Amino acid sequence: MSKISGLVITFNESKNIVECLRSLKRVCDDIVVVDSNSSDDTVALAEAEGARVISQAFLGDGPQRSVGLPHCRHAWVLNLDADERLEDDLVAYLRQTDLDTLGVDAVETRRRNFVGQRTTRYGGQYPDYVLRIFNRHKADFKPVVAHTRVQTDKTGRCDAHIRHYSYRDYADIFTRACLYANWMAKELAASDKALAGWHPALHGSTAFLKHYVAKAGFMAGLDGLTISLGKALASYLKYARALEIRRISG
Repeated sequence: MSKISGLVITFNESKNIVECLRSLKRVCDDIVVVDSNSSDDTVALAEAEGARVISQAFLGDGPQRSVGLPHCRHAWVLNLDADERLEDDLVAYLRQTDLDTLGVDAVETRRRNFVGQRTTRYGGQYPDYVLRIFNRHKADFKPVVAHTRVQTDKTGRCDAHIRHYSYRDYADIFTRACLYANWMAKELAASDKALAGWHPALHGSTAFLKHYVAKAGFMAGLDGLTISLGKALASYLKYARALEIRRISG
């Protein structure tokens, strides 16, 4: 087994952080938490689990995670969100694998996404491949405000799993859609990309069709419909809010 450092970013994650860190400790002997000035007891809980906590005002998803990398003791890093857990098959894979012999700089895994305690393979929810295991000397996070990913040219893949408690309930789907859309809209508005008044409707409807039809969200009943509507709302608001920001800024 390769030595692996765990990395998590947090903000008011007291309900999630203990189970997340205990999951990481199954394969990591070194864990770094980068906390965005939480007002709850996230920091105390993380430190009680043996994590080293770095306090940093939120810089955006990618930059915030990058802050933690120099504090990791090992070359290989396993990055989780606080609402994610390792499943037994991924623990077994990491315990049995010498990552240095794979000839890659990062490894993708499968992820199961949950609404409450329910999961589905439809609507783009599974298999949702995510790149969370990487060599920090050869890869880094894309410096974006929301939904970053590890940037590297040499990637491998395993079929083991991360469990992601994506949404607490249906209301949480739409709350997160609005939050992430606002972050991404600011980045889009600051870019050189051309924007038109018809873009919000186009991108919103395209996102709905992608998840509900092309990715068979309709097979997942109300869960599939609600997830697809959430994706559509996020895409619509991203472009609508970007247009609004540009109009305000003149």
